[in-house]
Amino acid sequence: MAGHSKWAQIKHKKAKMDARRSKIFNKLIREIQVAARLGGGDPDLNPRLRLAIEKAKEANMPWENIERAIKRGTGEIEGAQYEEVIYEGYGPSGVAFMVKTLTDSRNRTTNEIRHIFSKYGGHLAGPGSVAWQFVERGVIYVEGSIGEDEILDAALEGGADDVKKEGDTWVVYTSPENFSKVKETLQEHSIPIVMSQITMMPQSSVRVEGKVAETVLKLYQALEEHDDVQQVYSNFDIPDEILHRMEG
Repeated sequence: MAGHSKWAQIKHKKAKMDARRSKIFNKLIREIQVAARLGGGDPDLNPRLRLAIEKAKEANMPWENIERAIKRGTGEIEGAQYEEVIYEGYGPSGVAFMVKTLTDSRNRTTNEIRHIFSKYGGHLAGPGSVAWQFVERGVIYVEGSIGEDEILDAALEGGADDVKKEGDTWVVYTSPENFSKVKETLQEHSIPIVMSQITMMPQSSVRVEGKVAETVLKLYQALEEHDDVQQVYSNFDIPDEILHRMEG
């Protein structure tokens, strides 16, 4: 029975991983579609589409899926049409949230996002009420084994704003406009990139602990899991032990 129990656990874990992979693919496909609709189907002329394709490749999405999403976006083949809607709100203790969605039904998504905030002691706020607390930046994580002079020279050559050592990782900060150029320059110098993204960074943070911290994390996770949600940005500062416990 122990063997059967172990096999059941493995199957259950694989099912969860497959479901997670499917959810990630769906989110990436929507972003490719919207990027192609707004800026055209040529990634060389459409930075948003180029970045979306890079993310899809990093997730090992088959090229035919990418190509089909581009064609849906440009109208070559039929498919659901998505619009970008950004929600702003507050969680417990005044923690700020920005939620980027791509939806084919704004009313449905608004009601569902409002319900998630309410369930975890938060509420939606009006446009602009939260956005001022964030600034858009490109962030590129590089292996910490790279020498300081090497990473600084390559990053500044590409047009980076700043380079910092955080733990065992170098973090390169760029403007959204220079993000792709900095990445390309790092790659040209054979500097391995661990992860890269254009994100909304909070200009200040709100420290939360104990049960409040757990509720804030549950709110964050519930928003991330919603099918229409592409990105969730927040300014919470939570103790590492709570983060690790909630991950488990």
